Amino acid sequence: MIKKVRIGVGIRIFLGSLFLASAKGYAEDGYRLWLRYEPLPKEAAEKYLRKVTSVVVPGQSGTLEAVKKELRDGVSGLFGIDIPLTDTVKGDGAVLVGTPKTSPQIAQLELPLAALGKEGYCIRSVRLQGCAATVVAANTDLGALYGAFHLLRLLQTGVSLEALQIDEKPRLHVRMLNHWYYLGGGIDWDNDGYALWDWKRLPEKVDARLRDYARANASIGINGTVLNNVNADAEILTAGYLRKVAAIADAFRPYGVKVHLSARFSAPIDIGGLKTADPLDPQVAKWWRTKADEIYALIPDFGGFLVKANSEGQPGPRTYHRSHAEGANMLAAALAPHHGIVVWRAFVYDYKPEYDRAAAAYDEFRPLDGAFSSNVLVQVKNGPVDFQPREPFHPLFGAMPKTQLIPELQILQEYMGRSTHLVYLAPMWREFLLADTDGQGTTVANVCEASAISGIAGVSNVSSVRSWTGHPFSQANWYAFGRLAWNPETTSEDIAREWIRMTLTRESAAVDTIARIMLESREAAVDYMMPLGLHHIVGNHYDPAPWRVGDSRPDWWATYYHKADEKGIGFDRTKTGSNALACYHSKVRDRFADITTCPENLLLWFHHVPWDQRLISGRTLWEEMALHYQRGVDWVRNTRRQWSTLQGVVDSERYALVAKKLAMQEDHAKFWKNACLLYFQVYSKRPLPDGVEKPDLTLPEYIGKIKVPGTTVDPRCQ
Repeated sequence: MIKKVRIGVGIRIFLGSLFLASAKGYAEDGYRLWLRYEPLPKEAAEKYLRKVTSVVVPGQSGTLEAVKKELRDGVSGLFGIDIPLTDTVKGDGAVLVGTPKTSPQIAQLELPLAALGKEGYCIRSVRLQGCAATVVAANTDLGALYGAFHLLRLLQTGVSLEALQIDEKPRLHVRMLNHWYYLGGGIDWDNDGYALWDWKRLPEKVDARLRDYARANASIGINGTVLNNVNADAEILTAGYLRKVAAIADAFRPYGVKVHLSARFSAPIDIGGLKTADPLDPQVAKWWRTKADEIYALIPDFGGFLVKANSEGQPGPRTYHRSHAEGANMLAAALAPHHGIVVWRAFVYDYKPEYDRAAAAYDEFRPLDGAFSSNVLVQVKNGPVDFQPREPFHPLFGAMPKTQLIPELQILQEYMGRSTHLVYLAPMWREFLLADTDGQGTTVANVCEASAISGIAGVSNVSSVRSWTGHPFSQANWYAFGRLAWNPETTSEDIAREWIRMTLTRESAAVDTIARIMLESREAAVDYMMPLGLHHIVGNHYDPAPWRVGDSRPDWWATYYHKADEKGIGFDRTKTGSNALACYHSKVRDRFADITTCPENLLLWFHHVPWDQRLISGRTLWEEMALHYQRGVDWVRNTRRQWSTLQGVVDSERYALVAKKLAMQEDHAKFWKNACLLYFQVYSKRPLPDGVEKPDLTLPEYIGKIKVPGTTVDPRCQ
């Protein structure tokens, strides 16, 4: 047992050799995510070894065992030597982790735990029995686990352990991932892997990756996960599948990750033998109560149901002329005795002549404000259309003060290059979370935090690929979601720098370069895809297809959204157009409605603007649009050059993979620029401005490369 730290010659040599080995780099497949615990530089390790000589975690539980293992593995990996795990504090440098119930020493410290709830924690530099110690204290074992991960994050990122006084608790209660996994293993909009859980082998075979998945989530404070696609198969609620779900729940439980299921509203018909799923039918309500009892008998901490209803062909209460509130409340009543929740998606739109899809959810849900049960959360996408590269905040966040709303963000880059493009999404999410909903400073985050049960959901980008997300930088979006779910005010830059130092490199100049790339990447993607408020001009949610028409419904056409003609381009949502701006508070509405005060990055979202309209730069709209597209391409090209300077700093495997992906991203960005500008030029009839590279192909050639079954092409292109 180490009682006092003396860094001898042998340990110095060992630490030095570990540092040199790490600096040389080696093959890295990305599996360890941000929990790599690579040996620290010699000087840093010596500094910390004076503060951490032993780990003390009294008590026994699955979660405390996870704490012990994480601290033992983390500290030993970072320092390059084994740190003893003891039962009591003896000598300077102990790290004591636990709760007042598991540790009398923590109970005696009188820490402000009462204000930190079930998941919060304190980290303090203290003296115990005359010895200097670091204490991680919480009200529950799960809080202690979160605190242990925070301490390890400090060590990984080089933060001093002197005079620690940290009090943390999550700002939102429910922080969950939504997995768009089908029972057959496929994933919506993922082009790399398959579902992480293997339904065919469960429950007999529980892959060890499930524990690592839960551990990664716990390290960033995620406490729930929806296991199956929102386009749900009722089979997931049968006895055989519920046993599989229970096996997953058992693997997740030590890390505080509750399982939830997407429930198909017609399940009483599909698997229950009933002739109706009418939420007001007593037999239907009884069927769901019985099903809830069955689930909780297997999974006592089951989280609840996520429901997509009456949207894109899914069944729901409107099938029976009932409201969304009546459907959600019936399910909520079945879960309430077990303290479960219903998460009801507001992604509902039905095409009607002359309607605006951006107002569809508002029209459907705003009249129901105050009608939902206390254990119902209404899950609303960040923007009013569908995870576009840039959207204004969804108007429901300023329109339903009596309803518990939670944002639905997309970590999976459905419209932003999927696992090919480097696009760091934290700036987009921060833009949304800090949006002013009423013109008086009430942000989206404020609206969500005000709920009795607050929450946030992220559509996950995790799959079966070894690296979890396909692109090394896509891991940063998973990480950023968790950090922002814990505290929406954490800055994009702070999150990026944490992630880089834990995941890629600690070399300061390289950290600066990579952080700059990450922080610029989202705006660059908007530039080369859909600048100035353009949106949904896609063919397959990946490639450009602004010429797309001929789907079964016009609100799936690209031309429905950009409305380009000889006069100009953009969707008029003011009083002279669809008047969708009426969904927003008056001060917000007035700002967006005036073309002189509307932010230029949303200009074409709210206005149909003449091609020759002068913008802030003094350039015409056409010139500005073309230069935005070129700027996006130039950014990717320059980023490839910046990335090349990191060879030998980032490990060779991930360096090469990112370099390859950036080359693909440049080709795709050029394709976006050329295809879109050639198409819009059909209407603008204006030459490309100086500084914009000429396309390599003709418009028909670009169109020929994009195949979208069931669609046709704007006849003006032919």
